[in-house]
Amino acid sequence: MTDAFAPRKAAASAWFDALRDRIVAAFEALDGGTFEVTPTPRTGPEGEDQGGGRMSVLRGGRVFEKVGVNVSTVWGSLSSAASRAMAARGVPGIEEDPRFWASGVSLVAHMVNPHTPAVHMNTRMFWTPGAWWFGGGADLNPCIEYAQDTAHFHAALQSACDAHDPEYYARFKAWADEYFYIPHRKRARGVGGIFYDDLNTGDWEADFAFTRAVGEAFLPAFVPVTERRLATPASAEDRERQLIHRGLYAEYNLVYDRGTKFGLETGHNADAVLMSLPPLAKWP
Repeated sequence: MTDAFAPRKAAASAWFDALRDRIVAAFEALDGGTFEVTPTPRTGPEGEDQGGGRMSVLRGGRVFEKVGVNVSTVWGSLSSAASRAMAARGVPGIEEDPRFWASGVSLVAHMVNPHTPAVHMNTRMFWTPGAWWFGGGADLNPCIEYAQDTAHFHAALQSACDAHDPEYYARFKAWADEYFYIPHRKRARGVGGIFYDDLNTGDWEADFAFTRAVGEAFLPAFVPVTERRLATPASAEDRERQLIHRGLYAEYNLVYDRGTKFGLETGHNADAVLMSLPPLAKWP
């Protein structure tokens, strides 16, 4: 059977792969270190090829204590639990036909200097026989906040949103504030950014263009903030504060993060799924 959506899947997958390459190159130039790249193949229950990707991690750098940039394109059939969850989100026919295809790039950076903020970004496309959508966003996670850095990060994301829809930034900023909130701590995990999911306006080209804009806005949003704080002296108290904040980040990703849950439920490489966890963390 011919897949009429195949050209769009291929275009999205190629773009996520290219975005991954640009970010890895920019981070290596900033840090001076080199990413370790590990293939993350996915196989089905009978050993059949179900795609895969690359996990790229840089550890112990000058700028990054640990940063991971993952890209993948996978397909197969959702488990019964995952199908029910998708059905609850309004995906039509998924319990009767649980096939899926997903592609995306995601990154999390944990920094050496406590004055440089941790950051998360991802963009993705998801397809089932009954629906397709895009999702993604980026959020900044400082343990020591600087208003100038927060404003710069948000301004870059707002510019990307405004070029596509004047209502997107306010809508997706509010979604990020809600999504990245940690109920059991009664606080946000950082200073927010934007978050969106299930984006399907009916115009695939427009939605893909917006998702590309979000990905392209990331480096201009984050790199200047990092460069501004690299030489800021950090005390032992600053390091302690950073490690405790990382504990907060770990709690969120293990308990609430939608991508972590989906990756583990669908049998993706566990190391790649848990790449977001910090190398060191503490709890008070």
